[in-house]
This record gives sequence, structure tokens and C-alpha cells, in this order.
Amino acid sequence: MATFFTFPNPVNERAARTVAAGVVVLALLTLVTQSKVILVVLALGFLGRVLAGPRLSVLGWVAQRHIAPRLGLPKFVPGPPKRFAQGIGATLTLGAVVFAFFGNPAVAWALVGVLLVAASLEAFAGFCLGCWIFGHLQAWGFFPDDVCEACNNVTTRFGRAEDGERAPATSA
Repeated sequence: MATFFTFPNPVNERAARTVAAGVVVLALLTLVTQSKVILVVLALGFLGRVLAGPRLSVLGWVAQRHIAPRLGLPKFVPGPPKRFAQGIGATLTLGAVVFAFFGNPAVAWALVGVLLVAASLEAFAGFCLGCWIFGHLQAWGFFPDDVCEACNNVTTRFGRAEDGERAPATSA
């Protein structure tokens, strides 16, 4: 059971960007329709990805198993920053759920707007805002050195599939 609640490391960036594109679509639908139901689905997806990677997320599972493999060889990136980014998404969407149901819906839609911007950066430009924040927090000593080492040397530990090397399969 403990291995079920893990996050893959390394992560296929193509799958991560595919998930981000799905988040963009869901966030846009949420904002256009102001649907609390879609907002809850979005929040549950983030919560599932934080807890167990793609195992508890339909969007994550489809991206990893069906879409990303069709986009070419995997491009591996460190997992901890991606999990941190999913945590930020979970925080934003869970906050939005609270505001939508119990507080000020305008604040909820603003939080979804922030999420939309961050997911768009990831999906369309390959810039993970959460990963960037994670890197700065690492540099400031908020994470242990072994986490920093793992993130800085992911290609030496796992190889790069783009260079023709085979990376180990993850359990995700």
C-alpha cells in the first residue's frame, strides 16, 4: 500500500505537459460555465496526482499510458518538482472549491484563473511554474540535499531516452 502512494521519479515530461493541457481545458470549462462540479473534478484530479501520481487521476493515467507514448520517446525530468507543482494545483483548486461553495465565488474563479495561466505555461511553453518555485526553494534550503541532488542529476541516474538510452520503467 505504501508504494501505491508514491509519485514517479523520473517523470515523462511529455505526459506532464499532456496533463497540463487537460487542466487547461478543464479550467477553461470551469471559468466559462462557472461550474462547481467541474471545479470539484479538477480539484480531485490534483489531489489524486499529489497522492499517487497518475494512479488516482484519470487524466494522468490517460496522458501517461495512451497519449504521451504517441508523442515520441520520453523526456525524463525529476519527479519531486512535478509533485510540488501538483501540490500547488491542489491547493489552488481546493481553495477555489471552498470559496465557490462557502465564500466568495469571484475569488474561486480568480484562483482557477491563476491555475489556468500556470497550466498554459506548462502545456504550451514547457515552463513549469511550480518546478521553478521548487528550484528556488531548494536553493534556499527548504528541501534536504538528497532531494536537491536527485533533481539536479536525474539524467546521470536514469539516462535520457532521447539519446537512445533506455530509462528504467517506473511503477506509475
